[in-house]
Amino acid sequence: MKIEKKQIKNALSAVKMPEGDKSIWESGVVKNIQIFSTEIILDLEINNPTLQYKKRVEVDCMKIIHDKIYDKIDVKVNFTIVKHEEKVIQIKGNPIPEVKNIIAISSGKGGVGKSTITANLAVALADLGKKVGVVDADIYGPSMHIMFDLKDAVPQSVNIDGKSKIKPLENYGVKLLSIGFFAQAQQAVVWRGPMASKALNQLIWDSHWGELDYLLIDLPPGTGDIHLSLVQSIPLTGAIVVSTPQTIALADARKGVNMFKMESINVPVLGIIENMAYFTPGELPNNKYYIFGKEGAKELAEQMNLELLAEIPLVQSIREAADIGRPAVLQGSTEVAIALTNLAKKVIDNIEKRNIDLPETKAVQTTHSKGCSTN
Repeated sequence: MKIEKKQIKNALSAVKMPEGDKSIWESGVVKNIQIFSTEIILDLEINNPTLQYKKRVEVDCMKIIHDKIYDKIDVKVNFTIVKHEEKVIQIKGNPIPEVKNIIAISSGKGGVGKSTITANLAVALADLGKKVGVVDADIYGPSMHIMFDLKDAVPQSVNIDGKSKIKPLENYGVKLLSIGFFAQAQQAVVWRGPMASKALNQLIWDSHWGELDYLLIDLPPGTGDIHLSLVQSIPLTGAIVVSTPQTIALADARKGVNMFKMESINVPVLGIIENMAYFTPGELPNNKYYIFGKEGAKELAEQMNLELLAEIPLVQSIREAADIGRPAVLQGSTEVAIALTNLAKKVIDNIEKRNIDLPETKAVQTTHSKGCSTN
């Protein structure tokens, strides 16, 4: 049986491309047809490199040739992936009006006390005369509204230059916004990444913060969508990573530091905080028990050429203070309150030094393009 190229052309004209209305032949992806006695070889150029896409095109070509021409002939499809030039959309972040410094508080692992540290750092900064705000960006597990004794409060709107803005709530001299204000107490926040990122952007941009020296952003654990959305949305002055001395927590903290140090992100890491560094029982005030390991964060800071900002002990009163909504730094001259106040002083010094030594951080510029492209 003799097969003509015209027959193949007619057959392929009946096969639609997966992504549109044009046929495989009309779209121009067929670059060459070779016919042998028992075999047809098709050379196709496509711009989608996925196996699923190629398999679909291959199967459609084989089926149409078998159905319309000859069901016993072998059909072989060769693919060449071509680069497709497309319109690129840039995403750029802008500074928040009247906010001088934006600091991300991060942890690679959950349960290391990152939110507790953030709350106490914010109050300590406010006690030192600074104007401070906090964004609870832990969309899936918000807790700041509890730590600031604002559990049942609801933010109100305020009209600014003809636009309706969210007015942050305030306690202990700190302005606060959290998704916890808008979700019911027993309601699980079940959102996909884009929804969570949109919620974070609303907390930041649809709010009237007024003049702030520091805006602290309490990030969720890990290095996911929320973190990327943040560095895309606003230029961070710096980041602080919180960890316990435990080996597992330190491994994740290292990943968090490396994320901020990535060339495409390039946010200065101000230092590492070791939380739950040791336990001292009340009846044995001179004893230290290293429950989660000893000086792990100190060693990590040295390895990564970073400063160890503080070693915060594991003390029952910190947990109790967080539960009743009165941060432990307000406990006066206790060991914990002094350690947290010294942390705030060190953060102020490091921010001032960073702003002298380094240029302003720019928000990450990412590119989005429609369709697929590859080398």
